[in-house]
This record gives sequence, C-alpha cells and structure tokens, in this order.
Amino acid sequence: MALQYRSTEVFHQPDVRFGSMLVTKFINNLMHEGKKSVAEKVFYKAMELIGSRFEDKEPLEVFEGAIANVKPLVEVKSKRVGGATYQVPIEVSRKRQLSLAIRWILAATRSKKGKATYLKLADELSDAYKKQGVSITKRENTHKMAEANKAFAHFAW
Repeated sequence: MALQYRSTEVFHQPDVRFGSMLVTKFINNLMHEGKKSVAEKVFYKAMELIGSRFEDKEPLEVFEGAIANVKPLVEVKSKRVGGATYQVPIEVSRKRQLSLAIRWILAATRSKKGKATYLKLADELSDAYKKQGVSITKRENTHKMAEANKAFAHFAW
C-alpha cells in the first residue's frame, strides 16, 4: 500500500459571481482578520458601483484593467557591493507584479479616510483604470526610481 501525503498547498476556488481566480485572490487580500464574507460584500458592492459608473464596460473588465495598469515592470532592490549599498533595478516576475498591484491598490484604499471601504475601493479601482490615483503614482515612482538607478543594472544578480 502506497503512502498518501496531504499537500500543504491550498487550492482556491474561483469566486461565485465572476468565476475569476483574480477576484478570489483580491478578496483574500482584502479580507481582514479572517472575515471573508465581509470582504466579499465590500468587493461586490464596489463592483456594482463601478458597473454604474462605467455603463459601457463590464465591472470585471474595469477591475482587470485597473490591476493591469498598476502592475510594475521593474523595481529596485538593495545590493551591497564592497562598502556601498546600491539600488539595483530588476525586472519583476509576473506573480510579484500581481501581488504588488493588489497590495498597492488596497494600501491606497485603506489610506483614504472618511468613507465606506466599498466607496474607497470603487474610487481607487476607477482611478487605476483611468491611469490616475495613488496606486498609479506608486507604480510611476517605482519606475522612476529604477530609471534613475539604471547605471547600477550591471550589479543585478
């Protein structure tokens, strides 16, 4: 009889409403203190609001476009050479691009005060889709930093 091992890797299901793994990943990152139902309500309310703002587009299309617009292509990493520390520009892997984009959108959403979370999330996703807002600024700053430190690219490992 062969031994069976349980995998430690968790397999997530696509979300119920859109059937998208990206939405599932976003909701899981939005979730706070294990309250997934609350995170789902916030996300779906924000998507309804986006649907009313962009009547010619599907809300999922706007969401995916916003994520795509925020994804960084390059970033800088600290590299110690001799006694000096250099900010070395490196390309960002696809998986990291996605996680950074989600993290930046949620950070921008949480930094705004005085409104319901679904309103702040809808605003940030709408702004990111239009290539403006806090998360797009973060991406642009990351790209500028990488461009400014292009001279140290030969230190990349």
